[in-house]
Formats: sequence, structure tokens, C-alpha cells
Amino acid sequence: MNTKSIRTFRRKLARGPVFGPFSKTSDAGIIETIGMAGFDFVILDREHGPNTLETVQQLIRAAELHGLFPVVRVPDTSETAIGQALDIGAGGIQVPQVSTPEQATEVVRAARFAPAGRRGVCRFVRAARYSALPKADYFKQANTALIVIQLEGQEALDNLEPILDVPGFDMVFIGPYDLSQSVGHPGEVRHPEVVACMRRIVRTCLRRNIPVGTFTDTPADAAFWQRQGVRYLSYSVDMGIITDAMRERADALRTGSRNK
Repeated sequence: MNTKSIRTFRRKLARGPVFGPFSKTSDAGIIETIGMAGFDFVILDREHGPNTLETVQQLIRAAELHGLFPVVRVPDTSETAIGQALDIGAGGIQVPQVSTPEQATEVVRAARFAPAGRRGVCRFVRAARYSALPKADYFKQANTALIVIQLEGQEALDNLEPILDVPGFDMVFIGPYDLSQSVGHPGEVRHPEVVACMRRIVRTCLRRNIPVGTFTDTPADAAFWQRQGVRYLSYSVDMGIITDAMRERADALRTGSRNK
């Protein structure tokens, strides 16, 4: 991902809101349709999705062709997972289950080259145009990639202020489903206690001028969280959207057939 594309997305995020689905497909054609539909970003999911690094690399290419900002949700907080996603050209990384300031610090260090971090150095990767990009340009460009940390449990809530004190990450993403389970209401993302926890995170981040994102199941939920100040709105999952659309068409066809 080049600096211009990252800079453009950062400007869109600063104005907000931006919208994009999670993706759990390995099909580049689906990614292309997300871009053609006019979404701003896509979260290529390696935590709960089927993709390998090789398939995600193809999905990043498809996203770039259609002006869709590619964020890779890595499977964990490890340096290897973070570095590999950035090596293949992710415009941003989204790191799940960040619960302590120490973890947030390690994420930043793993995602940035020195002096901002200690990311492992290899210039012969896609993000560096396989060494065609001058070294100084690559290191500068690489350190602009978006870093998103996911807060999604009681431990993260308990450590909220110290986590937000950590310098270097760009955005907080609230994982409502894991959070709902952590506070005793699994799957009930609209439960008053879950909503209250989410709003606390949003308010605290906004006081510090830290952008916030979250996942939403419905356009109504997206509108609600937009009103709370959330800028990075993940709406549903590509395969779920396709399933819903197929069901609607199938129901309409059956209804039309019965009404003949």
C-alpha cells in the first residue's frame, strides 16, 4: 500500500464516517464487488476467516484495484502475524484481544520500524515492491500504515486509561460480541450493560481525540454508533450480506410464483 493511499484514507477517517464490511472469503471477486459498491475499506479477517497469507495477498491486490482500503485483522498480537500482514501490503492492521498497556505497546513495536518500533526488516517483500522501492522511502512509507487495536473484554475495560496512554496506535476498535460475552451477556450486543460499556470506551477515546470503530449488524446500529461519534463503522460480513440478499431473492421468487 502506497503512502498516498494511506494518507487519503486517513483524511477520510478524520472527516468520518467510513464504512466497510469484514470479509471471510478467499475470492478476490467478492472483494472487487465491495469496492465497486462504494465501501471505503474492507477488513480481511485472519482471526475468524479461512484465509492464508497467500490468499490475503491476492485480496489486497483486488482491494487496491478498486480504491478499497485493505485492513488485515491478524490472528493474534504476535510480531510474526503483524509483520507478515504488513509485508504483503496491508494498508492497516487490526489486532484482536488487546487487554493491557503492555500488549498495546508490543503491537506498536511490532508494526513500526525503528526508531518507532522494532519490526523485522526485509526489503524483498510486496510492500517494498520486492526491493524496487528505495530503502529510505520504504521505511518511511511502512511506518504510516494504520494500527487499530481491538478492545473487547472486561480486562481491557479495567485497563482502559493505561491502554489509551500508550503512544503510536491510530485507532481503537470495539469488538461488541466478545465484549458482550465478557460482561455476562453473550451475543446480546444491544444489552444495556454492553451498550454502556461501549459508550464508556467511545467517550473516553473521544476526550483524547482517538478515533473509534466498531462492528454493527444493521444499518440502524451503524447510525446509532455514528451518532455517538464512532467514525470507523464495520457493517456486517460479506458472506452474511450475500446470504441475506440471496434469501431475499429466493423468498421474492417463491412469493411471485405463488401469486401467479
